[in-house]
Amino acid sequence: MTSEPSHDVLICGAGAAGLVLAIDLARRGVRTHVVEKLTGPFQGSRGKGIQPRTLEVFEDLGVLDRLVALGGSYPPQRVHGADGRAVDSPVTDLSPATPTEPYQRPLMVPQFVTEQVLRERLVELGGRVEFGCELAGFEQDGTAVTGRLRGRRGEESLRARYLVGADGGRSFVRKALAIDFPGKTLGVRAMVADVVLTGLSRDAWHRFNDGDMPRQVALCPLAGTELFQIQAPIPHDLDVDLTPGGLSALIVARTGRADLRVHEVRWSSVFEMHARLADRYRVGRVLIAGDAAHVHPPTGGQGLNTSVQDAYNLGWKLAAVVKGAADDLLDTYEAERRPVAAQMLGLATRLLDEAKDGRMRRGRDVQQLDIGYPGTPLALQRAVRSDGLVAGDRAPDARLVGAAGQPRRLYDLFKGPHWTLLGFDARRADVEPRAGMRIHLVGEGLDVRDDAGHFRAAYATRPGDWVLVRPDGYVGAIVSAKEVDALETYLARAGLPREPSLAGHPALGG
Repeated sequence: MTSEPSHDVLICGAGAAGLVLAIDLARRGVRTHVVEKLTGPFQGSRGKGIQPRTLEVFEDLGVLDRLVALGGSYPPQRVHGADGRAVDSPVTDLSPATPTEPYQRPLMVPQFVTEQVLRERLVELGGRVEFGCELAGFEQDGTAVTGRLRGRRGEESLRARYLVGADGGRSFVRKALAIDFPGKTLGVRAMVADVVLTGLSRDAWHRFNDGDMPRQVALCPLAGTELFQIQAPIPHDLDVDLTPGGLSALIVARTGRADLRVHEVRWSSVFEMHARLADRYRVGRVLIAGDAAHVHPPTGGQGLNTSVQDAYNLGWKLAAVVKGAADDLLDTYEAERRPVAAQMLGLATRLLDEAKDGRMRRGRDVQQLDIGYPGTPLALQRAVRSDGLVAGDRAPDARLVGAAGQPRRLYDLFKGPHWTLLGFDARRADVEPRAGMRIHLVGEGLDVRDDAGHFRAAYATRPGDWVLVRPDGYVGAIVSAKEVDALETYLARAGLPREPSLAGHPALGG
């Protein structure tokens, strides 16, 4: 006799993807268990850049202010020439924030700090990570997955309705599912280390010998810490000495600066760069996310961000299915996220080629604000659109005014695990309320006013139009007043069925 699942979701891996997924599920009341085979938190800064779209995600999850307080801006890059002169230039575009895009510049936060903040948020929501616990195997049947866990208590079983492998590029879960991981090795071996270093100012990302791969080295101050991150290509036949003395010698050899010295190494890694993408993101009740689904060169700061957004896409869908939505809703996860990862791999590989030639300028293409899912199964378009926003696009922010006179941001209305339905000069009587969805009417004399015209400019709505925004901040549907009924099938599939009618209920005097 098969036992009932003790948990809804078992998450293997407590990096950024696993933690974000656990947070999103916890705030939805989903029973989740997170296991991590490392005996303690990761202590490195492999990923240090948080892109603007991910800042929006972290705002929704309630951790943005903490991360900004602990991190900082990217400094300019300072390219040191052989003649001793140096030239400063911005690493990223310096566009100002706008009403529709409140975050335009990346935030620098070392990965170990980001993950610490995420773990704290998970604890606030009633969850935790079990460190020193390895997934040794699993089997699935028609109702659940049974995972064999090996940890401090020995070997035990845990039965959950779904398993998510967020366990990195060497993913045990992906390999156990026999999912192909095609791609290529990029021919670049590199080292990265977080160190205590003296002799260099902290006001710039220092770069030496740009364009000369055998001699390149970059030294970046890690915001919010006393540390520098060393990045350098390494020949394939070199046995790298990662001690303070060895790294000091490497820096002196590549910079010609005998005054630069490494005093302590907090974390280091030597790695081969690859670009690989999993053929599938799901097999039955088991899914993969983050680096388990895609690996890439670190150029452009895309990895951690893409992993976070995998989890943010998957979280609401898993929760909906756990609570009764049709299981095939989970198929939209791969349909939406795998093409994004393929595009990201191409971008990161192109930026690597540019870095080899001494070019390192990051534009809008790394900010991930233009990522969307138009044309996918969860994008319903039933309103006339000549241009502008379409179903599947990222939902822009806007500055509004509440009927009570207080300023409101559209993102304040979105914040939380719910769906949001916006009606522009629409009638509340045209739609039925339902659990898990909040309705806001935009217009003069309605819930919120668009005094500055930001909403109309961003959403290009006509009177009577309704815009349905998904829990992950993308436009699910745009329908006209005549097409409101089309929302019903969409919402039912997403796990938001119509509430049973209260008409005739004795308590209401029907």
